[in-house]
Amino acid sequence: MIISSDLNKCKAMFEALIGKRIVCKTNGGRKRIITYIGTVEHCYPNVFTMRCDNETGKQSIISFSYIDVLTRTVRVGVMPEKSQEEVVAV
Repeated sequence: MIISSDLNKCKAMFEALIGKRIVCKTNGGRKRIITYIGTVEHCYPNVFTMRCDNETGKQSIISFSYIDVLTRTVRVGVMPEKSQEEVVAV
């Protein structure tokens, strides 16, 4: 059973991730996993939104609920930030 304190912790975690890059993996059905890579944009009372970069170069906004994260329907991972050494000057 999900307790409201768990939900509040989950919301606080995503509020701290606003502007950072994350990876979300969700079940697409029939043994298919869909992976989204993007930045967290907004946190609302029941959902958070992220802006994703597609392979075609277009950007889309996707929303996930905090309950999906708590029930592990959606898996979330934080991408490491690029260090100064990884940035290549042209």
